[in-house]
Amino acid sequence: MEQLNNNSRRSFLKASSMLGLGAAFSQGMIGQAFANSQPIANHNQPIGKNGIRPFHVDVPETELTELRMRIRAARWPEQELVGDASQGVQLSTMQKVAQYWADEYDWRRVEARLNALPQFMTEIDGLNIHFIHVRSKHENALPLIVTHGWPGSIIEQLKIIDPLTNPTAHGGSASDAFDVVVPSLPGYGFSGKPTTTGWDISHIVRAWTTLMKRLGYTRFVAAGGDVGAQVVDEFGVQAPKELLGIHSNMPGTVPADVARALTRHEPPPSGLSADEQHAWDQLDFFYKKGLGYAIEISNRPQTLYGLMDSPVGLAAWMIDHDARSEELITRAFDGETEGLTRDDILDNITLYWLTNTAVSAARSYWDYSSTAKKGFFDVKGATVPVAVSAFPDEIYTAPRSWAEKAYPKLIHYNKLPKGGHFAAWEQPKFYSEELREGFRTLRSSIANPTA
Repeated sequence: MEQLNNNSRRSFLKASSMLGLGAAFSQGMIGQAFANSQPIANHNQPIGKNGIRPFHVDVPETELTELRMRIRAARWPEQELVGDASQGVQLSTMQKVAQYWADEYDWRRVEARLNALPQFMTEIDGLNIHFIHVRSKHENALPLIVTHGWPGSIIEQLKIIDPLTNPTAHGGSASDAFDVVVPSLPGYGFSGKPTTTGWDISHIVRAWTTLMKRLGYTRFVAAGGDVGAQVVDEFGVQAPKELLGIHSNMPGTVPADVARALTRHEPPPSGLSADEQHAWDQLDFFYKKGLGYAIEISNRPQTLYGLMDSPVGLAAWMIDHDARSEELITRAFDGETEGLTRDDILDNITLYWLTNTAVSAARSYWDYSSTAKKGFFDVKGATVPVAVSAFPDEIYTAPRSWAEKAYPKLIHYNKLPKGGHFAAWEQPKFYSEELREGFRTLRSSIANPTA
């Protein structure tokens, strides 16, 4: 669809508002037109080599004005009936989120940060794929593709780009350098929204391989967490000849007997070590108390119309991902920043809102689950070299014993002192150091391509 003119849209919104229809049209009929044409970005750049074109974010001010209006018009429920977050994200937290979002938050800051990075768009299998691509100034940099998850986005990886591409400025050496590629998953952020089913994890891995080859890389490594962890595990299964190895901070290591007992709500198998019992306890809690969002978006993603209509509803849904992350976010809005700031959190949520991708991102889980042969945390069968970073506040902290059995070519395992589900976002220093260390033994293949 041809990109709509911003002045025309402002005129339409003004006229509609006079009729009392502005809000309904903005996220409805005209909102859909904008979702299809993606006016918040410049697609009119010339197409370069291999169909790659530059990309620039430019959100119309009317979009931001409407967002603030909708936040202020939120209809609030009564306060939860308990003194903690066991019934969901607490009312006091969400009202603090809304106040800051409507009155103090500045999207233009993160927009400028994104536009300071080399961003691109390319079409793969009929779908526009957005990605950040930063080449290191150092020779023999190791090409790396990093995949975000849900409810994340490329915002998760912004803090690790400079430490990885410019390691000498962050305590590393030139030999630690990476070329970094950070794509937006199909249906997320600035990437296109699939118009047919079939963009499952296997398809994403094939697309990412195409992307790296299109960028001229004959050897590369891959990393990711959450959905990105599923992607790297599948990379390890497909093992394209260009792939040297993978890194995961949410690895699939859970043994079959443990997975079976968890899903059936049975007691744990006997003989678990202390680390294995701790992992069991974390997973048992998640399966019983934290899996609701994944069940809904895997089975009924189209039902989530409220996420497209209410920014406060979207924010609450995204904040309520896992208990430890929710605690971290709550602390940020209470002024006790650790790992994530208020702006970090709202950068990510605002990106979902402005790109109208709440439902398209949720639908991705329907695609993933429709073809998945294994559960999120199950052993997938990777045959390539694997590095694992086990963070204490992840949904589960993978024990070394499980990682060694799950990955026959385990080349790195480390337990970190802090960090949770959004490791690259929360603890970029630890995460960057883990990638340097985890992939260090694979670098000779870049200096010597025949290795």
